Amino acid sequence: MFQRTYTMKKSEIQRDWWVVDAAGKPAGRLASRVARLLQGKHKPTYTPHMDMGDHVIIVNAEKAVFTGKKLDEVIYYHTMHPGGLRAYTRRKMMTEKPEKMLRRVVSLMLPKNKLRARMLKRLRIFRGPEHPHAAQQPKPYEV
Repeated sequence: MFQRTYTMKKSEIQRDWWVVDAAGKPAGRLASRVARLLQGKHKPTYTPHMDMGDHVIIVNAEKAVFTGKKLDEVIYYHTMHPGGLRAYTRRKMMTEKPEKMLRRVVSLMLPKNKLRARMLKRLRIFRGPEHPHAAQQPKPYEV
């Protein structure tokens, strides 16, 4: 007899809620651990082609740190219009919009496929220590 690989059904997926404190943590290490939670790789039932991840809340986003000279590196992007090359530094983005910067770092750690957008919908990032998701009873996750 052949052994069959078990594949979970959508209705069997259990999604937990996690709170991650970014204060004083290196952004890259934080992002890799959060990406792992969003993908569901920490679960024994992980299946690469299914969206099995959990909800993640990041608090104290403005207190995340970048090591070395990464804060002063320039990030370029193009608006897809003629002459549309734009640039910004991580330092400027972290002072103005730390939530957007952390979302970008986490996004680049996720797989580049159709599941990425779904995984990012379950990521919530807040500047300060408070978040409005207490009703979901999130568990603390230590990075």
